[in-house]
Amino acid sequence: MPMKLDSSLLESLMDAALAQAKEAFLADEVPVGAVVAYQGDIIAAARNSMEAMKDATAHAEMLALRRAAEKLGDWRLKDCILAVTLEPCTMCTGALRLSRLPVVVFGLRDPRAGALGSLYDLSQDERWGGPMRVISGVHQDKAKELLQNFFAQKRRKVLASEGLH
Repeated sequence: MPMKLDSSLLESLMDAALAQAKEAFLADEVPVGAVVAYQGDIIAAARNSMEAMKDATAHAEMLALRRAAEKLGDWRLKDCILAVTLEPCTMCTGALRLSRLPVVVFGLRDPRAGALGSLYDLSQDERWGGPMRVISGVHQDKAKELLQNFFAQKRRKVLASEGLH
């Protein structure tokens, strides 16, 4: 039976992902957050933690997938939805495809590294199995504002440390 995806569910999931992204911002991590839902309920949430974990793979999506698999006791997340504030990169999209996750919702496209339509589109590549449903643009303005504020703050800190501000 196909999953029911209404706008209120998608917005609720993205609100939860944005809350994780705000936590990342406060922890001085790139503000990306992700949640995994199963049967409409959030079972896993994560934020970028690359700096804290000293781990290049500690993207919000990767951590949320690991937590969801642990919660369900299965690496196959075939009945789940992932909501993430920024379009997943190739590493994360590969993990999404391998976990059999059928639906990904994201806020903001990532022209630099996005692998669900911006730089690449791995969602439809049949070599990975059946196609993945991708829904983009949910609360994209909020995700964009958070990222812009984070990088503006970083630039101000660099300028201040160099005595240029």
